[in-house]
Parts: sequence; structure tokens; C-alpha cells
Amino acid sequence: MTRPSRVRIDLDALRRNYASAKALHGGRVLAVLKADAYGHGAVACARALADGADGFAVAFMEEALELRRAGIAEPILALEGAFDANDLEAAAQHRIWLVVHQERQLAMAEHAGGPSGLTVWLKADSGMGRAGFPLAELGGAYRRLAASGRVDGIVLMTHFARADEPDARATADQVAAFDRACAGLDAPRSLANSAGILQWPSARHAWGRAGILLYGADPMPAGAPKAASLRPVMTLESEVFAVRSLPAGAPVGYGGGFVTRRPTRAGLVAIGYADGYPRVAPAGTPVAVDGRRAALIGRVSMDMLTVDLTDLPEAGIGSRVELWGRQVDVNAMAVAAGTIAYELLCNVKRVPRVYEEAGKAAAPAA
Repeated sequence: MTRPSRVRIDLDALRRNYASAKALHGGRVLAVLKADAYGHGAVACARALADGADGFAVAFMEEALELRRAGIAEPILALEGAFDANDLEAAAQHRIWLVVHQERQLAMAEHAGGPSGLTVWLKADSGMGRAGFPLAELGGAYRRLAASGRVDGIVLMTHFARADEPDARATADQVAAFDRACAGLDAPRSLANSAGILQWPSARHAWGRAGILLYGADPMPAGAPKAASLRPVMTLESEVFAVRSLPAGAPVGYGGGFVTRRPTRAGLVAIGYADGYPRVAPAGTPVAVDGRRAALIGRVSMDMLTVDLTDLPEAGIGSRVELWGRQVDVNAMAVAAGTIAYELLCNVKRVPRVYEEAGKAAAPAA
């Protein structure tokens, strides 16, 4: 008998979210597939988007080459850039675009060998304080690349530190500072990440980079205006496989930290922290059982967790339990667990992925 835990990936929702991002941004948009498409499966997601996407972005060369080996021909940007000369050679051979964000990478790009030139996304630090050339050095770095004879195209880029804070001035300041630094440089610009696409019209330049919004998780805080209609792509689910009747005052799970306050029907669910469900999720964390609201009780174990079925008399063995998806917002789940949706989605493991499309039968991951 097969363990009932699985993660369902709605490829139609993925395409719809990308189309919404592109329509809102107005220019070209890269679909960000780093970290195995935020836990959704990079190859499957790239294939689903290949007919409509302007290109893809990944973290590093190994992720880019995985897509090329799978037959993905669209542009692919490696966001961390080249780590060594082998990366540079592979980028030229496989037509991988590279971010250049530091002097060592700039020098390597200037002297790159091989039969074809590189496409470089030259990154400036406009206030993130992480990677990128100081704004005062952006013009000089651009002119060095343009004069090198080894670069076929340059895009100027920066990254936002606080675009998910709609009331903060930091993003507007970054946009203004970056645009001033780019004045007189003949190259397209890329500023907007997911939050930038959704919230900051001034950041919608030639290229956007759609990450978390692609997967239907809104990067903006609760209560912020919804600038696009996002649909969850991932549904993490399992089933109740045992039910116990507990008296009031009974401890549940490791440590006995949760104690029932009333006679309780407790449903044991076949999923745990080894599957990526966060161990730190507290009692009261929302779940959906057969489409109805319920809550976690007791501590999450490695392979299972417990939910309260007391108010759901029809639920029992075989009842479907959604941990997050269309009924349980992954952002709300993340708040309950003291983390962010990015981490939850990226951490899913061990459970099989099932890909779904309208008019097609569910298919397991290849």
C-alpha cells in the first residue's frame, strides 16, 4: 500500500501566474526556477512555461545545465554568476547568461575565451548591501565590459531589500539611485523582483524577475493591495490513517506540551518534518480536512502529525488533509510556523510530486 502523502503541482496555475506577472510588469519577465523551482521541480516547470516565458533564472551553473540537458532552449540566467573559469566556459558553450557582481567576475568576463561572447547582467548594489558593484563604479564596469570584445549583450540590474514593505521608502530610494547611476549607459535594466512587479510601478523596466509570485504565494504582507490574481501552484496533502478518542487532560505527542481540554477525536496524519512540514508549527496551526477547517495538535513528528477531528464527526480514516494549498494559504501557514512561504515550499522533500494540467491525467514527476 502506498503512503498517501504527496505534493500536487498545478501547471495551469503556474502558467496563469506567469501571464499575470508579465501583463502587470509590461516588459519581458524571467521565470525564476532556482532551488528546483522553489520545491516545485525546475525541469517540469520550465517545460510547462517554455512556450510563453521570455527566459528563466536559476542560482548557479549546475541548475542552468540541468535545464539545458532537459532540452530547455530559452535564455537562462545564472544569478550568482561564474565561480571559476569552468563556469565561464560552460556559460559560453551552453548560452547561459551570467550575472557579474564583483571585480573577480568582471575580470574573468573581460578575458573570456571561446568562440562566442557572453550575455552579462551587470549587478549594482543600490541598497541591498549584499552583492553588486557600488553605484559609483557601475559606469566604469559597464564600459570595461563593452570595450572587452567578449560580451555580446549587457543588462543592468539591481535587487531590492524591502520591496515587500509597501510603506517603506527604501525601495523608491533604490529605484531613484539606480536610475541615476544608469544614466547615459545604453543597456536595458532589470529591477523588479516579485514584490517589485506587484507593488512598485517605477521598478518595471525592461526585465522583471518573477520568483515567489510564480508559485502563487504573495510576497506582500497581509492587508496590502493585491496587484495580481495569484493561484497556489503547490498543494501539500496526506490522509488520516488512524483515529483515537482521547479524554480531557490527555497529552498528545512528544514532550506532552499539548494537553486536550475536552474529549478529543485525534486523527493521525501520514506526514511530518522529514517531508518538509515544519517541526516548529504550533498547536492550532490551520489544516483542512475533507475541505473543512481543522487544526494541528501536539508536536510534529518526523513521519506523522496529529489533527483535531472533534468538530468533524464525518472525518476519519482516509480523510484528505491539506497542509497548504488552495484551502490553507501557505503564507498563513508560514506565519503560524514563524517562517516565510519561500522556506516552506523549498523544504518539501521525500513526498512524490504529481503534476496536473487541465484535460490531462495527473502525472508523477519523471
